[in-house]
Amino acid sequence: MKHSIKSLSAVAAMALFFTACGGEEKTAPAPAPMETPSETPAEPAAPVTETPAADAAVAEIVLNAGDDMKFDKTEIKVKSGQKVKLTLNHTGKMDKKVMGHNVVIIPSAMDVAMFAQVAIKATDSEYIPASEAKQIIAHTKLIGGGESTTIEFDAPAAGAYKFLCTFPGHWAAMQGTFVVE
Repeated sequence: MKHSIKSLSAVAAMALFFTACGGEEKTAPAPAPMETPSETPAEPAAPVTETPAADAAVAEIVLNAGDDMKFDKTEIKVKSGQKVKLTLNHTGKMDKKVMGHNVVIIPSAMDVAMFAQVAIKATDSEYIPASEAKQIIAHTKLIGGGESTTIEFDAPAAGAYKFLCTFPGHWAAMQGTFVVE
């Protein structure tokens, strides 16, 4: 009797399995027509695809720098007139008085070494020289280990610009090209 109950249970389980599989196959076409109509509204949701494209109007740039005095990128590309959201993360541990980092974007025609020499003297303004303010495209504040800062600005006219850290002595190793297409 135990054997026949096990056999009966096995047969019932197999029947349930086949019925369930068969039921899913029969049910699958029913949701498919329901998915197709919902895809039709998704086509007008092509503006949803345009929404991320509109979000792409904001170039979100993340630049990391640590105690090794290096940016993790040496080139940044954006489009002319595009809104730029630039985040600088200091991935190191040292205080900003010892190993501070910032990002300053300047025209490529400026001599980086001369700009850095002027910036070194601007201790009261976190190494952002007021005398060069008209030349500076954008800049972050100075941050230390574990800190982060974000700025937003509109990309300038097409061309190649320079970005660098103006903390004393960092500019030689911490610079790159800010390309505006």
